Amino acid sequence: IKIYKQGQWFDLCRGPHMRSTKDIGTAFKLTKVAGAYWRGDSNNPVLSRLYGTAFASQKELDEYLHMLEEAEKRDHRKIGKDLDLFHMQEEAQGSVFWHPKGFVLYNQMEAYIRRRVNADGYNEVKTPQLMSSKFWEASGHWGKYRENMFVVPDEVPGTEEEGPVLTGKGDLMALKPMNCPAHIQIFNQGIKSYRDLPLRMAEFGCCHRNEAHGALHGLLRVRQMTQDDAHIFCTEDQIQSETERFVHLLYSVYGHMGFENVVIKLATRPEKFGGTIERWDAAEKSLGDALLATGYKFEIAEGEGAFYAPKLEFHLKDAIGRSWQVGTLQLDYVLPERLGAMYVAEDGSKKYAVMLHRAILGSLERFIGMMIEHYAGKMPMWLAPTQVVVATIVSEADDYAQKLVDRLRAGGIRAELDKRNEKINYKVREHSVQKVPLMFVVGKREADEGTVSV
Repeated sequence: IKIYKQGQWFDLCRGPHMRSTKDIGTAFKLTKVAGAYWRGDSNNPVLSRLYGTAFASQKELDEYLHMLEEAEKRDHRKIGKDLDLFHMQEEAQGSVFWHPKGFVLYNQMEAYIRRRVNADGYNEVKTPQLMSSKFWEASGHWGKYRENMFVVPDEVPGTEEEGPVLTGKGDLMALKPMNCPAHIQIFNQGIKSYRDLPLRMAEFGCCHRNEAHGALHGLLRVRQMTQDDAHIFCTEDQIQSETERFVHLLYSVYGHMGFENVVIKLATRPEKFGGTIERWDAAEKSLGDALLATGYKFEIAEGEGAFYAPKLEFHLKDAIGRSWQVGTLQLDYVLPERLGAMYVAEDGSKKYAVMLHRAILGSLERFIGMMIEHYAGKMPMWLAPTQVVVATIVSEADDYAQKLVDRLRAGGIRAELDKRNEKINYKVREHSVQKVPLMFVVGKREADEGTVSV
């Protein structure tokens, strides 16, 4: 640690610092002033935070400022309000109120992922929201992650006005912040053989994490989330093939979502780690070999692996060049050993299964927020809450328009009818602002000929 001096200001930090402010150059701009809670705690005073940025050239600065301008236009919170998709409010910090249109989008995303994972050999399960603290103690989360969990006592609240609401004598339980310990409970039911592996277990798991109020940010940072979570229980010999299989599935999904620019990072052994170096080396080699076999390029993120094993991170570039870390695959030897996830090997001995934690979207909320910003609200046809609006020019076309909407809905198309007594230009403009992909305009001629104007 060093102390740096700039005029009358002293900074305790590792450095390095510039010799003086002249080293910043001319491509410099103060961007905004904002309030921030001290240490991110809403109980602390609000401080003023100044934001600024500097680049090597004016061209780079201009490009960056243009990106910020685009990002502000694409803010999913604003678009979500304008398109009537969702809202957030203080009485439910970090939880989403999905409106009808937004929930159509949510359900379409969930249904798509369900089709893909079912077709890829996963078995979908559902596990409890509220579980005893003993599970979290056994998994290790209680000691290392408890501050991010919602903990509740297992007792009936008091109803007397003058008495305490809780006695504090009940056993502690917690809303699950992740699904892995619960999936191991399912795996542990009955005896598993090597012939049963790999076993792929998927869940749209609703999880709760006690994020600080100051850290919450629309759909991108929430307290209640639904993960497209899955765990693959396999042998060490199956790590490479299962990783290859998952990476191909993930790239296919991202392609359908409109993302072609994917960066893969292999996060390796951190300074503090569990297990042996030999096991870490073997695990890193398995993941690296699997990526090489897929033909996709990847980067090494030295020392950024989880405590218990290396992992893969999948980063997407959006329409304005921002990078989002979404998908992940984490190789885990520790949790199966902690919670007794064993199988009978070919030689009759009992061995611990290897566990692959994997997600494609990460959480539905965050991925939808990212998609809204990527597409600036104009979602792909298959995801759009309303796919087609049939708008009439004259009242004589109303019956024909209704029949057309009925046929579209019967064919599985999300269609709406607009037969209001408004000018057609007004209708077109209004539905364009609402980002509806297609409009069918019908008047008397279209009704007589059985056609539409698109």
